[in-house]
Amino acid sequence: MARADTHTDHGIHGADRNADPITGQPGAHPVGAGVGTTAGGAAAGAAAGMMAGPAGTVAGAVVGGVAGGLAGKGIAESIDPTAEDEYWRENYANRSYYDSSHNYDDYAPAYRHGWESRAKHAERTWDEAEADIRGGWESARANSRLTWEKARHATRDAWDRVSQSFARSRSGSGDRNASC
Repeated sequence: MARADTHTDHGIHGADRNADPITGQPGAHPVGAGVGTTAGGAAAGAAAGMMAGPAGTVAGAVVGGVAGGLAGKGIAESIDPTAEDEYWRENYANRSYYDSSHNYDDYAPAYRHGWESRAKHAERTWDEAEADIRGGWESARANSRLTWEKARHATRDAWDRVSQSFARSRSGSGDRNASC
């Protein structure tokens, strides 16, 4: 069966489904769930450990991991990696920081780092999280030729876009693909 071209067919097909590994339903957000699991598990495990000792720490980490995974998934629900990549692919060359000596393959990891960092640091502002985001650039950059100084602008742009999209979705208004 041929896979639909995701640039012209906006249906959910093949690898673009983001299928939930347990239910098979489209729209899974493994990054958000993983971030939530780590953050939630650590918090719950620490709290349980204080109240119930070492056994409580283990139980708390397991229960907290499940609860945190669900919380992280909730944060990531407003981020559709396929739609974000498509948006940036179509718009990156129109941004004020665009440098024609770099192509989309250089900018893509910076955008991805921005939207993934937004999910990871859901309770923090850009200013509060920037040092951690900068610290994660070397592992996030893949084959990008951008230094952090150049990637920072694209990363912040993606961070802001998903922040604004999330705010619009919570208020019940707005077009996810509107220009930011």
